[in-house]
Amino acid sequence: MRIEEDVKLDFKDVLIRPKRSTLASRKEVDIKREYKFKWSGKTYTGVPIIAANMDGVGTMDMARAFAAQGDGLTAALHKHYDLDTLVKYYENEGNANVWYSMGVSSADEEKLNAFLKTPAATKLDKVCIDVANGYSEVFADFLKKMRDKLPEATIMAGNVVTGEMVEELILCGADIVKVGIGPGSVCTTRRMTGVGYPQLSAIIECADAAHGLSGLVCSDGGCTVPGDLSKAFGAGADFVMLGGMLAGHDTAEASVIEENGKKYITFYGMSSSTAMNKHSGGVAEYRASEGKTVKIPYKGELAHTLQDIRGGIRSACTYVGAKSLKELSKRTTFVRVTQQINNVFGEAS
Repeated sequence: MRIEEDVKLDFKDVLIRPKRSTLASRKEVDIKREYKFKWSGKTYTGVPIIAANMDGVGTMDMARAFAAQGDGLTAALHKHYDLDTLVKYYENEGNANVWYSMGVSSADEEKLNAFLKTPAATKLDKVCIDVANGYSEVFADFLKKMRDKLPEATIMAGNVVTGEMVEELILCGADIVKVGIGPGSVCTTRRMTGVGYPQLSAIIECADAAHGLSGLVCSDGGCTVPGDLSKAFGAGADFVMLGGMLAGHDTAEASVIEENGKKYITFYGMSSSTAMNKHSGGVAEYRASEGKTVKIPYKGELAHTLQDIRGGIRSACTYVGAKSLKELSKRTTFVRVTQQINNVFGEAS
C-alpha cells in the first residue's frame, strides 16, 4: 500500500485566470481544431466535442442534429443498435458525424465482423472501443487486434486516467485515448469501488503523455457547465465527450414523462441496473451496479444547449487572449479556489 501526497484537482477546484487580450469580440475566436491521427493517417477539422455512447445521448438523432450544425461535432453511437439499423444508417446517412462503438465481448466482435461483410463497411472510418476499465491486458490485446483488423480507421479507446496507460494504449494502436474513471453525473464507480482520479489532473497528466507520442486524448465525464469544457481544453484535452450536458433533448430517442405539469426524460449510466436490465437481462451476480438513474428536465431543442457551450468556450478564449481553441491550453493559468484536505484514501474533501 502507498499514498500519493501530490494534490490532484477536479474542475470545481480551479478557475482560469484572465489575461490581457487583443480580441474585441467573441466572434473572432475560432473554436475548431484540426488534427491528423497517428495511426489512421486521417485528418479531422471541427469543434472537438463528442456525444457520449450512452442511451439517450449517443443516438442517431443526435448525430443527425450534429450534422445539421455543420461544424464537425460527432456522436459516439451507443453499442446497442442492432446490425441492420447500423448498416442502414451508414448506407443512407454516411459516417461524417458518427463513431461506431463497441466493447470487447465476443458478441461485440461478432457484430463488427458481420458489419464488415456489408456494403456499409467501406464507410466505417471511426471506431470507439469502450470499457469501464481500460487497464486490463485483455483490453490492450483487443485494441491491437482491432488496429490490425481496421488499419485505416481512427480508433478511440478507453477509459484510463494515468499517463503510463495512455502511452500503452497509443502504442497498441489508439489514435485517441478516452480519459476518465468515475466523474460522470450518473456514474457511481467512485462510490461503489473507491477507484477514480480527479478529472482535471487526469487530463493534464494524460495529455502530456499522449502528445509525446503524437497521440490525442478525449476527456470523458465530469463536465456539468460550459466552463468545465473550457477548463478541459485548457488542461490539454484534444476532444471532450459529453453525456449529461447533452441528455434530455429531443435527440434522446426516449419518451418524455410529464409530472405535475413539468416534463422530464429518464437518464441513466450504462453500468446502472436500468441499463443492464434493458440490455443484458439484469445485473450479473458477480458485479454491482455502478451507475444511477435520474429524471432530468426536458430541454427541448439541442441547438440552444450547443449555443451555450460554444459561446462559453469562445468567451473563455477572449478572457485569456486566445484567438483559437488551439491556443487556449498555452494561454491557460489555473487558480486553485478550494482547499485540498487529504484523508487516508487520498481523496479531496
